[in-house]
Amino acid sequence: MTKVIPFIGGLGAVLGIGGVVAYSLVPDKLWLVTLCEGLALVCLIGFFVLHFETVKAFSARRSTRLGLNSILMILLFLGIVMIVNFLAARHSQRWDFSETQRFTLAPQTYEVLRSLTRDVNITVFTQSGSPSVTSYRDLLDTYRQVSNRLQVEFVDPDERPAIARQYGITRRNTAVIESGSHSTRVTSPSEVDITGALIRVSRETKKQVVFLEGHGERAVNNEDPDGYSLAKAALIKQGYDVRSLTLLQETEVPVDTSVLVVAGPTHPVTKAEKERIAGYVANGGSVLMLVDPDTNNNLDDLLWQWGVEVGKGVLVDLQDRLPQGDLTALMLGSFTQTEALKDFNLPVLFPFSRHLVSHEKAGEDWHFTPLARTSARSWAESDLSSVRSRVVSFNEHEDVPGPLPLAVTLTPKETSDDATPPGTIVVVGNSSFGSNAIVNFPGNTDFFLHTIGWLAEEDALISITPKERGFRPFIPNPIQDRLLLYVQTFSLPALTFLWGFTVWRKRRRL
Repeated sequence: MTKVIPFIGGLGAVLGIGGVVAYSLVPDKLWLVTLCEGLALVCLIGFFVLHFETVKAFSARRSTRLGLNSILMILLFLGIVMIVNFLAARHSQRWDFSETQRFTLAPQTYEVLRSLTRDVNITVFTQSGSPSVTSYRDLLDTYRQVSNRLQVEFVDPDERPAIARQYGITRRNTAVIESGSHSTRVTSPSEVDITGALIRVSRETKKQVVFLEGHGERAVNNEDPDGYSLAKAALIKQGYDVRSLTLLQETEVPVDTSVLVVAGPTHPVTKAEKERIAGYVANGGSVLMLVDPDTNNNLDDLLWQWGVEVGKGVLVDLQDRLPQGDLTALMLGSFTQTEALKDFNLPVLFPFSRHLVSHEKAGEDWHFTPLARTSARSWAESDLSSVRSRVVSFNEHEDVPGPLPLAVTLTPKETSDDATPPGTIVVVGNSSFGSNAIVNFPGNTDFFLHTIGWLAEEDALISITPKERGFRPFIPNPIQDRLLLYVQTFSLPALTFLWGFTVWRKRRRL
């Protein structure tokens, strides 16, 4: 019997290991695994029962107690590690120590992900081992930590060409985003593009941004430097539908219009068109009005109804402008922190602008809030010929001293009746800031998208600023430019010369 007992213990150990191996090789045959583990349990129990006296004597030894204590501590430590690992997997936390917070999602993206009401499938078509795989995976893993609505799959079009043909993929590094019957695709692992795609596919309807045309406005399909094609592309990326409208051919502004944009008309707007625009605002519509100086757009009376008077002349700023640039190339870096420009602090370039003035109508029916102002060293130059010749000086009898509002918001005051409240309005004394020539200036696109997002009442669609790799250009204003010139060109060389001359004199005396 004493020879059989060790055999029973060894057989139990072999059966236990065999059950684990069987489960890893043939997991579908659970009966075999169960049989092996059950027999192993019976053999091991029998082994300990038959060796009870031996186990009792063995456990009474001091070395056994110390060994069991060590084994218990190891098991407790492993248990703690497993629990921490389980909690970390369920409630993971990341810390982003990069300079520009490149691996932290924008607040708008968090809002979009948390508001998802249906599942979204993302299929990334890229070659295995490509750098884009890592970029897509890092970004989408961050997205999936916020929302469990995302299902992500990576497909190599070379290894699985049938799926690539099914989706009509013609280029690598393309991500297809699908939700229900909606589908769109992006071609770069960019937070701006992917978040915009999520917005487009997760909503039943899209906000309509309509540009007025027929009066020499900046056209959204015009790819010339004066056009707005890049602004249109930015709006589409943010999930808007963009189209043009000729009010002479319509009896009213379409009811599905979320924002009506009047982008710098240069020819007169007719009385009937202005009445239709005013009626659209009275029924709750939102308008972005961009008016340039030295134009005959005939919009003064319409703006007067909303409490805004368009100032005469062209804005000149000796402080907040491009260094070595035109005197009218304003570069504003500080804005009123309203809902329209929440957390916005990028410089925006406004070339050739006019100022805006509030009058008593705004005090009665509208809240007049300046968004952007020129500096105290600015004025509205009434002599346009001197502006063109770049020889200007302030004339206290004809010019208007600064600071002066360049962009304003108009929100209706609350009334006691049950009528539909009027919509919101943004008026900017410049339209070229959104043109193809300068819309890519650091803050121009964001300023345009912020105002559109606020007017459309779509906080989630307000621009997401792309994160760069620590590139922070310093754009000095004229005062800073002259200070740098004096310090770097004159002061530092002079100090170096004086210090060298002093050292030379001391050594000569030795």
